[in-house]
Parts: sequence; structure tokens; C-alpha cells
Amino acid sequence: MWELKPDWYSPTRLPSDPTTQYDFPGDRFIPNRSLMDLDQAHCLLTTTTKKVFNPNFNEVYRQKLKDKLTLDSEGRPFRMLVFRGSPKSSRRSIRHIDEMQREEVEALDYSTKQYQFRKLPNRETRILDAPNIKNDYYLNVMDWGKNYILAIALGSELYLWNSENGGVQKLLQVGANDYPTSLAWSGDAKTMAVGYINSRLQIWDAETSKLIRSLEGHNGRVAATGWNGHILTSGSEDKSIINHDVRAPNNLTSRIKIHTEEVCGLKWSSRGNTLASGGNENLIYIWEASKMSSSNFLYRFNDHCAAVKALAWCPYQSDVLASGGGTKDGCIKIWNTQKGTCISSIDTKAQICGLEWNRHHKEILSGHGFGTIEHRNQLCLWRYPSMTKVGDFRRHASRVLHLCQSPDGITAVSAGADETLRFWEVFGPPTVDNSRISDLDSFLSLKTSPLR
Repeated sequence: MWELKPDWYSPTRLPSDPTTQYDFPGDRFIPNRSLMDLDQAHCLLTTTTKKVFNPNFNEVYRQKLKDKLTLDSEGRPFRMLVFRGSPKSSRRSIRHIDEMQREEVEALDYSTKQYQFRKLPNRETRILDAPNIKNDYYLNVMDWGKNYILAIALGSELYLWNSENGGVQKLLQVGANDYPTSLAWSGDAKTMAVGYINSRLQIWDAETSKLIRSLEGHNGRVAATGWNGHILTSGSEDKSIINHDVRAPNNLTSRIKIHTEEVCGLKWSSRGNTLASGGNENLIYIWEASKMSSSNFLYRFNDHCAAVKALAWCPYQSDVLASGGGTKDGCIKIWNTQKGTCISSIDTKAQICGLEWNRHHKEILSGHGFGTIEHRNQLCLWRYPSMTKVGDFRRHASRVLHLCQSPDGITAVSAGADETLRFWEVFGPPTVDNSRISDLDSFLSLKTSPLR
């Protein structure tokens, strides 16, 4: 019987030549077919052999025969089950799993290179005047519809700005003692929901600038509104959440009163099956759409220590919610609403007035108000899920009140108490080097335009 040295089949031993590089595409305990000589293995398995010791064969012949049967063409020990690496070559792997792994690595490497070359802007691309905008943290008076029209309430007037042609349209104007406190585009961007300081809630036709319907039910200002198909959800200073079916004559489908302070934040998930509500009592409630009529919430989060207005559902993880607290809190928290747990929390040291997820990169943008001198009145971009800061933008002279993004997910707009709207091309694919753009082009791209 031939004696095999242990290092011939050792899974850890490699030749001592430092110039040879080795691949390890498989598990050390699972045979790797791509490293086997299957023809030779088949021959050994199917050929019947019988040990015959011929006295006419001397020791030199026996050693040569042993080498031929136990060594491969390159002089290495031949094993049917290969656990070791093999020298790198241009050979294409016959294993589909190897190809999948290689493609994943290449994709990750490509995305990493893309991220490294992505350049963040150092200033806004456009500034619009926003005179008479209400300096009130609890309001939600800016929204960008799928029709590329930005709606903004300026005092008692509500304007529509077309981001494609720059046109401005005044949708409505109310009396001096009244003004919009919340607004939201419908999913098809044909109608606009508007809540008011005097508890009214209306639906307007954006194309004809005509009032379609008035909805009843609240006894205080309507600070938050949100659409979920044909259901319009509103939150009020009267601490209630109402679901309105805009198709039905009797619009009120459910009324929930579990918050103990004003409801200032409402956000439906992209799938429309879950609602997040934030209140001035520092609480977040998670609701299942199918069970809201029973007033039974799915989860209640009480980790914030200030009002929660900023809420944003992750676009690529449907059960992940981001929330931001007010001045005495200043934390961005990421929640798993399937398990009811807090994934991460980061202290921004400033009031959080708005949150927007980047749909092209795993990032989230936050807009800030009151806080420490070095953290207030700015926008910050955070990498998800590590929540490390990518960069910040300090251009507003007063606190950021509202934050939203364009339908294509490339541009973010911030509304500040300094009565300006500032547009940032902070999202989207990697940008090219713009260092060679002429000073004239840069100046023209930053022109200031009034809304009225």
C-alpha cells in the first residue's frame, strides 16, 4: 500500500513559492469541482485494477509508477476531493455559484467606486423668495407633487411653482385671520388637500384652481395631512386623527383620539398598509391600515423627548421608519416597525424639522432649526445604516422649517424662516466634475426668483 504524506491532503498547506497566488472560491470542507481533474477521477473509478507485485519490477520503476498515479501534470499531489486553492488563471469557472459571487463582488466594488467619485454640492442651485412664510415648527405647508409642481403656503396665500417651466400660479387666498397650516398632493397630483388654522379641511382641483370639497370633523388647526389612495388622513390640534374617504358622501371612515397633544406628523408607508403619526407629547404611533377603525395601534415609541414632526419611510426597506425630534431632543431615530425596535439613534444637537430619504443612495437628509451655534439652521446628509455624516449645508440665515424632494428624487428643497426656498442637487447618481463650468454659468444658475 502506498504511503501518502499528510501534507498532500492538508487543507491549509500551500506551496512555499511566494510568487504564486491562489483562489479559494469554495468552502474548505466541501469539494470544489472547478479544481478537480474529472477525467482522471472517472478513469480511476471505472477501471478495475488489481494489485500485482511483479518481482521483475525494480524499486525505480515502482517509484515512477507511484508518481504518475498520485501526482498531477504539474507535479502536485492528485486528490479526487480538492479542498485547497489553485493558482489563479484566466480559466472561466464552470460553477454558476462562483460566477454569481464574482458578479456580486464586482457590483459592490463598482458601487463603492461610484460613491467615492460622487461630489456633493457646496451651495444651492436655485433660490426662490418665500415672503410671509409662517415661522411655525408644527406646520406642514410645502409639498412637491408627481406633476413636478411645488406647493407652498405663504401666509394666507397658497402658490404652485412649476419646476419644469418656472411658472407660478396662486391656487387660493383666505382672509387675514385664516391661513393654511398643512397641505398634501394626492397620489395622482390632480388634487390638493389643504388644512387651515380654523379647523377646516378642503380639497382643491390644481388644474382649475376650484374648490372640490370641504371636509368636517376637526375642532382645531389641521397641522398634518397625508394621502393613501382615496383615503385622506388628517391630524389636528384637537389631538385626533381622521381618515376621510373622499369618494363617499359621508367621508369620515374612522376617528382616532389617542395622542394627548397636537398631532403634527403623519406619513403613510409606500405600500399604504402602515401609518406613522407623531405628536407634541413626544410619542410616535404605528397603525395598521386595516385596524385603524378599532383604534388599536401596532406600536408606540416613546424614546423621543420632544415633539415629533419629521417622519419618513425608507424607500428600499418598507418596514424602516426615520423620525426626528424637536429642540429638546434633536435625535434622528431609525425604527424597525415590523419588530417594534429602534435600530439606531444619532444626536444632531439641533431641532429636526424635516427628513428625506435619498432614493438613489443609502442616505438620509435632515433639516434643522434651533440648536447649538455650529449645528442650527443647516441641512445634514447621513449615510445609512451607519448614520455617519457625509456632509452639511449652511446657507439658511434662520431655521429650516420644511423639507421635501422632487419626484425624480434628485433635488431637495428646503424652506427657511429667512423667507427663502433653496434647491439642492444633493441626491441622485454620481456627478461629474463641474470645476470647469464658467463663472457666468455658475452665477446664472444661482439667480434669485420671487414667487410673486
